[in-house]
Amino acid sequence: MRPVYKTVTRTQGNNRALKDGIVKPRDFDLEFEELPVLVHGFRRMVRELAYDVSEMALTTYICAKDHGVGFTALPIFLVRDFHHGAIQVRDDASVTSGADFEGSRVGVSRGYTVTTGVWARSILRDEQGVDLDKVTWALTGDEHVEAYRPPANVVPLGAGMKMEDALLSGDLSAAIGPKMDVPGIRSFYDKPFDAAVKAMKTRGLYPINHLVVVRDELLQQNPDIAVQLFDAFAESKRLYVEDLKAGRIAEPTKIDKVHLAALEIMDDPLPYGIEPNLAVLEKLMAEAVAQKIVSRPLSFEELFAAPTHSLVA
Repeated sequence: MRPVYKTVTRTQGNNRALKDGIVKPRDFDLEFEELPVLVHGFRRMVRELAYDVSEMALTTYICAKDHGVGFTALPIFLVRDFHHGAIQVRDDASVTSGADFEGSRVGVSRGYTVTTGVWARSILRDEQGVDLDKVTWALTGDEHVEAYRPPANVVPLGAGMKMEDALLSGDLSAAIGPKMDVPGIRSFYDKPFDAAVKAMKTRGLYPINHLVVVRDELLQQNPDIAVQLFDAFAESKRLYVEDLKAGRIAEPTKIDKVHLAALEIMDDPLPYGIEPNLAVLEKLMAEAVAQKIVSRPLSFEELFAAPTHSLVA
């Protein structure tokens, strides 16, 4: 009888064939649990090891690994996204340049270690010259990794307060990740998608958001599971990229459009493996240290399961 491993991952183009059963691992099956809010699955995985295999936010994983949580990543980078549009201000705001962020309160959706927030803060520093230590970051929630303690300039927004209301009232000067299409709130960047594409083309900024983790106990019991999972996710992704290139996706989603933009400069918009993603992984790790999410850079040898270190797809 084939083993069955409890798995959580949100359906999108690159994992659809795997979730639909078109692609299957050789020696085991995956039992997918569907969650209305994926981050609730991240939280359960970090705090309870609730799944055998789980999609996971990259920075949450790095923070969790630094605190000894018992799972290890595979270099299957399920989600990449643009984050210029996550930086929002009021329509009538006086925040028009990087200098206006310093000395102000800026809201952050959920926790300080949320990956979108990490990438957005890096954009503010690298493109706008913002000294991130001179901003007070006001959080709407807590951290998935309970043991993590943020730097002193990170504070709670306030019990019961909504980030959008705090931004509109002037309690916040800007926010990262509020609800979109709220009257009175606009993107800091006039054309955020275009700004993100420019950043990708000029300085290689193509952020990774999510990867895949597996419980350490399972990896120890069956080391071959890492390679089989990598191969299955890679084959599912290959089928998606073929459809993307052939124009067979009738109604592209927001994330499909990100991948189509990436195809303008690379043959595969979702490369898996450490080697083809080394630059962006090094960038994210440097950000995790600079933004005081971890105290030291973690090596990629310790972050990723050993059998996958040389795999590329």
